[in-house]
Amino acid sequence: MNTLRNKVQLIGRLGQDPEIVNFTDGNKMAKFSLATDDSYKDKKGNKVERAYWHNIVVKGGLVNVVENYITKGKEIAVEGKLTNRSWEDKDGNKHYTTEILCSELLMLSK
Repeated sequence: MNTLRNKVQLIGRLGQDPEIVNFTDGNKMAKFSLATDDSYKDKKGNKVERAYWHNIVVKGGLVNVVENYITKGKEIAVEGKLTNRSWEDKDGNKHYTTEILCSELLMLSK
């Protein structure tokens, strides 16, 4: 059962081209948003559609795949874990974000 702890699997489309961050030690990181959608019927029977946006972070060897093959609008499947982080901006305001640290990626569209 431990393999199910903090595991996220999503299928969606990229909202923009990935941002590739190059570090001074030669490592890279990719960041992008992934849209998933859902629909339901309201009390009047009307179909309601909603998009959910997820922040995805990719590290390690998968960054090369993202950098060379993944672009805005592509449909992909990702698997990873939820992470949280916080930081203070230059004005001292604290910010929080939740991201998915991607460990596996599958391209679904050409």
